[in-house]
Amino acid sequence: MPSEFSITTAIEEQIPILHIAGEITSESEEELLGAYDRIPGERKNRVILHFSETRYINSSGIAILIGVINRANEVKGRVEFAGLSPHFRKVMDIVGLTDFVKVYDSLQDALQASSANQS
Repeated sequence: MPSEFSITTAIEEQIPILHIAGEITSESEEELLGAYDRIPGERKNRVILHFSETRYINSSGIAILIGVINRANEVKGRVEFAGLSPHFRKVMDIVGLTDFVKVYDSLQDALQASSANQS
């Protein structure tokens, strides 16, 4: 795995968060899908992909994100995006991913939405 990509998994407020850093390309596929697959099934009802440290994504990276969304749909879960830069938000809008995921400006906004929904 090239050093340009890394992913770490965390649980915040009972929600799995995949913190993605670097470049999302075809070489990221195994690590990104593997990180999603390692989330226990009972926690896949809501998974946040956090992009604040993402520098680059190409068409293969978009395909990987579609794969994650499809896997979530198979288990009746959902994926949400947080921390997209304005450029990445525009890319996600253009390719239509924002039609299938909820997007938050920041991870904090996503977590606050979770708290508000539980109140």
